[in-house]
Amino acid sequence: MVEILDTHEFIYNGNDLGTVYSHDNTIFKVWAPTIDKVSVIVYNSFNDKSGQKYEMNKIENGVWELKLIGNYKNKYYNYLVLNDGIERETPDIYTKGASDSGKKGMIVDFSSINPDNWENHKRPTSINRTESIIYEIHIRDFSSSEDSGIKSKGKYLAFTEKNTKTPNGVITGLDHLKDLGITHVHLLPVYDFASLDETKERYNWGYDPYLYNVPEGSYATNSSDGTVRIKEFKLMVQTLHENGIFVIMDVVYNHTFTKESSPMDILVPKYYYRTDDDGNYTNGSGCGNEIASEKPMVRKFIVDSIKFWSQEYKIDGFRFDLMSLYDIDTMREVENEVKIINPNIIIYGEPWTGGPTSLPEYRQLRKGSQRGMQISIFNDDLRNAIKGDNDGNSLGFVNGGEGFELEIKKGIVGGIRYNNSIYNFAQNPGETINYVSSHDNLCLYDKFEKSNPNNTPLEREKMNRLALSIVLTSQGVPFIQGGTEILRTKQGNHNSYNAGDMINKISWDRKSEFTETYEYIKGLIALRKSQKVLTLDNDNDVRNSLKFLESPYKCVAYELTSTFTDDYSKLLIIHNANKNEIKFIMPDTDEWLIIANEFEVNMRGVCRGAKTCQNEILISSLSTFILCKS
Repeated sequence: MVEILDTHEFIYNGNDLGTVYSHDNTIFKVWAPTIDKVSVIVYNSFNDKSGQKYEMNKIENGVWELKLIGNYKNKYYNYLVLNDGIERETPDIYTKGASDSGKKGMIVDFSSINPDNWENHKRPTSINRTESIIYEIHIRDFSSSEDSGIKSKGKYLAFTEKNTKTPNGVITGLDHLKDLGITHVHLLPVYDFASLDETKERYNWGYDPYLYNVPEGSYATNSSDGTVRIKEFKLMVQTLHENGIFVIMDVVYNHTFTKESSPMDILVPKYYYRTDDDGNYTNGSGCGNEIASEKPMVRKFIVDSIKFWSQEYKIDGFRFDLMSLYDIDTMREVENEVKIINPNIIIYGEPWTGGPTSLPEYRQLRKGSQRGMQISIFNDDLRNAIKGDNDGNSLGFVNGGEGFELEIKKGIVGGIRYNNSIYNFAQNPGETINYVSSHDNLCLYDKFEKSNPNNTPLEREKMNRLALSIVLTSQGVPFIQGGTEILRTKQGNHNSYNAGDMINKISWDRKSEFTETYEYIKGLIALRKSQKVLTLDNDNDVRNSLKFLESPYKCVAYELTSTFTDDYSKLLIIHNANKNEIKFIMPDTDEWLIIANEFEVNMRGVCRGAKTCQNEILISSLSTFILCKS
């Protein structure tokens, strides 16, 4: 029966599933072709225990419809679904609002909820994806620390507060993001997820979806009133936009928190999920199920949802969890549809699964299959080359490993085919997300504490700095785990998805403890944003502009020649992973200005120490030096 639903007879192409509200009436439409009977139950408020029941009519393509006359603005509703003699109540998978913990869906009148000037607020100026600098953060982690100076701790509104500081006067919050210079904030899941009771102060990363088109209520100041989460979410987006920062959502369409009790499975049993020949749910996500993106109405739901967030919430990008569980055709349609809405939207994801999947490999979006698309993928090859494994004791380029120079060069060129020995998975550098840590696994500093216990704290700080300097000077799209710029720690917890604020919070006092590293990373970001030759998005441009130079053991050096009028004519970047100072022979006899050394980045060439060099230069241990010619 499930296969029959993929035929033309049962495919609905309309854009009105869910509710369509107007002052005079509300129209409900739900796709449930195998269900015996569907009714709508309408509640006057979020805390009503009983509501008014209305039977729906079955129309074409498996859709049930009901039109209610009257004004149902911001009231609540669910569906009553009769199947094989059993009636169950469920929210609508297309609902755009909800009461606490998704108990009831909501008939939303967005115009009555929107913040002032929402429709016309100023968004950041469009940039190329390689000009992006992505900063990944969890809503609670950003503000929950006692020293954050932020009033709305753990809430959307934390991102709207200005002039926040620690008791010692250190800048935090929104002003920290602006000062650091990042372009995009990547928010860990902010749709409605099922692992928390939203009325209680609990912690979870949120990779357990429930209602995909509803903001998570635990981050709102009132999780019961469905209007509050919508308004406060939009206030967060609006404030970030008006301060020059784009907003990226982490989306998890690859699985649901539960199977049989999910709204998807109640409305159309087993259709939305992949199953084996015996009808058992397959588990490519590692979470007990996987969504069948290749089925027409599943693909439609994913595309509709992404379009909704892009249009209604003005979201600027999407990070797809376990993106190899999505078929390539679905991701192509996502790409095509969102680029119509906003050509500047950035799309990226993980090019792997969470376990064996029934989706054939040739249909999966894996490393290499994105070539030529405006979809970027995480470069775990560069990540591992820089630091070694994620949670263990193995070593990479910056923390004592040997033989990683070639892999580092592959990352520096943005994963493109640079020559017959330096090549990886990308056609153009914008297809690679360059990173060294994320919410998963050990924080970068925790990794170095584990893998390098015999190094000094200063050496581990320099490793942290060197690792980020490779990410921020390579071709491609740089991605920073929030807090890495101030040596964030989670006390060695490598899987802190439910470990609470004490482990996960950004401890802002570390910014004053590691001021030099913070200023160094801030300086690298400013340098990257000022030099177009660092943000190329064409493979030929990279090959023509970048030249690797002979360099000592455990050192990678290269020269960038720019044709852009605002750039330095040449940049020379040297990454020294040795624990000792090295001598580097310059590529010519000209005088070069030193704009970054082991202490600081200063584009005016007034770094501490020598200002210029000629013929040769001494490169300090565990450091990146950058030189230029005007």
